[in-house]
Amino acid sequence: MALKFITAEEAAALVKNDDNVGFSGFTHAGCPKVVPVEIAKRAEAAHAKGEAFKIGVFTGASTGDAIDGALSRAKAIKFRTPYQTNKDMRTALNRNEFDFFDLHLSQLAQEIRYGFLGKINVAIVEACEVTEKGEIVPTTGVGITPTICRMADIVIVELNKSVPQKLRGIHDLYELQDPPKRREIPIYEVQNRIGLDYVKVNPEKIFVVETDRDGDGGGFAPLDEVTSRIGHNVAEFFVAEMKAGRIPAHFLPIQSGVGNIANAVLASMGSNPEIPRFEVYTEVIQDAVIDMMQQGNISFASGCSLTVSNEVLHKFYDDLAFFKNKLVLRPSEISNNPGLARRLGIIALNTAIEVDIFGSVNSTHVNGTNMMNGIGGSGDFTRNSYLSIFLTPSTAKGGAISCIVPKVTHEDHTEHSVKIIVSEYGVADLRGKGPKNRAIEIIEKCAHPDYRPLLHEYMNRGVKGHLPQDIYACFAFHQALKETGSMINTDFSKYQKP
Repeated sequence: MALKFITAEEAAALVKNDDNVGFSGFTHAGCPKVVPVEIAKRAEAAHAKGEAFKIGVFTGASTGDAIDGALSRAKAIKFRTPYQTNKDMRTALNRNEFDFFDLHLSQLAQEIRYGFLGKINVAIVEACEVTEKGEIVPTTGVGITPTICRMADIVIVELNKSVPQKLRGIHDLYELQDPPKRREIPIYEVQNRIGLDYVKVNPEKIFVVETDRDGDGGGFAPLDEVTSRIGHNVAEFFVAEMKAGRIPAHFLPIQSGVGNIANAVLASMGSNPEIPRFEVYTEVIQDAVIDMMQQGNISFASGCSLTVSNEVLHKFYDDLAFFKNKLVLRPSEISNNPGLARRLGIIALNTAIEVDIFGSVNSTHVNGTNMMNGIGGSGDFTRNSYLSIFLTPSTAKGGAISCIVPKVTHEDHTEHSVKIIVSEYGVADLRGKGPKNRAIEIIEKCAHPDYRPLLHEYMNRGVKGHLPQDIYACFAFHQALKETGSMINTDFSKYQKP
């Protein structure tokens, strides 16, 4: 049947108040860019008339400003999951303007299928190709696209003419069976393919909006001394582990989080002659991965999105014949699957907001109350990896905040799952160590020298028990920050047992 072409404004009119809408993409990569803006305009117009207009928003991960930003500013959201990074959305959710459900990224597609989160009424996805047979080829981000397209009543396709159709073939799109008939995922090597290179949808429910919008990739800040030292410390740790026989000589696949620290680690690995070529099995493929592929340091990368600067994106498009043999994009329930993390022996590298001296990690909340971004995929990989590593600078805000604290104010990853902590000062190896020895290791290897005396003072308060956590003083660092503007002003003498 012939495809139905409509305008972005007409597409937005298909979305009704109280609908649940699923969007394609993972980060800004692969996100629709024009229809969400029109939905935001509809919400603003309805609100001006005193009418209700809010929707539930389901995505693969964070999105571009056209979704999270525009809809937040229009107060058009009733519910949001699983992850976000937009400033306006963060402000709105911390004001409790809508309900935000923080969720491990690998779980969302299946929880939609299970019916835990309500029906998906409309799917809005970006594609580089859509056929009259209902074959939809995503662009550079997949996320939950196969599931929302299959389950939605209406599928709105933003056909982005700025993305070459020859991108087809880079995706591996596969949905899990639901229990009790779920079988193993037949991926045994990073480069294995098990699915289709398109999403098959009933063409009767497809509406197409043509666009030509470029990506939102603005690139990353240059590496600074702290991030470079963290990268160097990780690379040196890997070399030592290989020499000790704890990492095989051919190495293991790397999962790397998003941002400058992750790029610094990859760059240090690439420049270290003792680290062999390696594979990447991760969520987000960044600039550093593309550069290292061209340099021959990375042999293959599997991810959920290609989250790169526009400059690197066009370089990628110009050399697709080279990259198609070295890269695959998958849905998040496959890229982040815990079983595959264990099977493939993935080394997980993620960043922390704060780490406590006993090895627990806060990835999500500032001072325990304000959501930053969300847990994302860090939990998917941390508990199930061959080796779980968390990266953090020792301090923030010019030294006013210690990123190593007596107790984290929100616990996303417990000490049971965290194996290695790395700061610019060194590497704390927590494997096989009890709480007191973990604390000494973290303080001496990772904390800023200015904060080490305070952390040792906390440890020496004489609290009895297996875990010497002082419930009266464990948040003294955070209290000092609130009262004086710096954790360095912590005075433990104020926190005596009653």
